[in-house]
Parts: sequence; C-alpha cells; structure tokens
Amino acid sequence: MPPQVTRLVLLACGIVGTYAIARTVLTPRSFGQYGHYRGAALEEIAAREPSFAGAKACDECHSEVRDKLAKYEHKSISCESCHGPARAHADDPDVTTRKLTNASCARCHAENGVRPVWMKRIKADHFAGDKCIECHVPHQPKETP
Repeated sequence: MPPQVTRLVLLACGIVGTYAIARTVLTPRSFGQYGHYRGAALEEIAAREPSFAGAKACDECHSEVRDKLAKYEHKSISCESCHGPARAHADDPDVTTRKLTNASCARCHAENGVRPVWMKRIKADHFAGDKCIECHVPHQPKETP
C-alpha cells in the first residue's frame, strides 16, 4: 500500500476520533432528553424573571386608553408591542416605559414587501423629520391631534 494512503487513513481516523471525543465532552448531559435540544433549557427558561406585564396589568391603570384603543385598528396590538416590556413599570409606576418614536411606528408600518396588503404602509421619507405622533394619535390612528 502506498504511504500516502496510510497517511490519509490515519488522518481521517484522527479527525473522526477527535470529533467523537469532542462531541462526547462538549454535549450537555440533558441534550436529547425531550427531542433535539437541551432538556435543561426548559428549567432555565422557566426560571427567568418575566419582563412583560401583559394587557391586564396595563388595563389596571390605563383603562381609558384601552377603551379608546378598542374602537380603532390598533385594538388587537398589545401595549408592549409599541411601549416595550412593562413589568418594571407595572411593579413601580415611577419607572417609565419606552417613549414612542418613528422607529416604533416604522417597525410595523415601514414599506416592506412582506407586510400584508391591508396594513397601512409608509414610505421612509414620509416620517424622516418629525415624529409620527405629532400628526397621528397612535391610540386613535384615524384621528389627528
């Protein structure tokens, strides 16, 4: 047998052996417990502190806003979709939520080919200078201030 073949076989065995050892050492023990992922990840995720408060928490203090919102297009959107995670604000009202910016509106309304046809879209130059909320009321999109 030529020496090149022997070297290639030894090299292949070395690579496969290194891979097998690395896979054994580096794979977490709980991998594959509930399918093709780490079983311990479920406990880690469950142990996290939730950062979202939910619509009920917002409704406790801001029910008048929820009532206005119920009449308009944004009625199915969570408050936290625009204002950000509100757990800290729900626990302590002095902590403020994210203020609305053009980026808040553009996240859903920027002209994008994958958005549904029925969703209102805005060209980027439409909101380049001013804030959207200077002309539009987010809780009542059909009205202007």
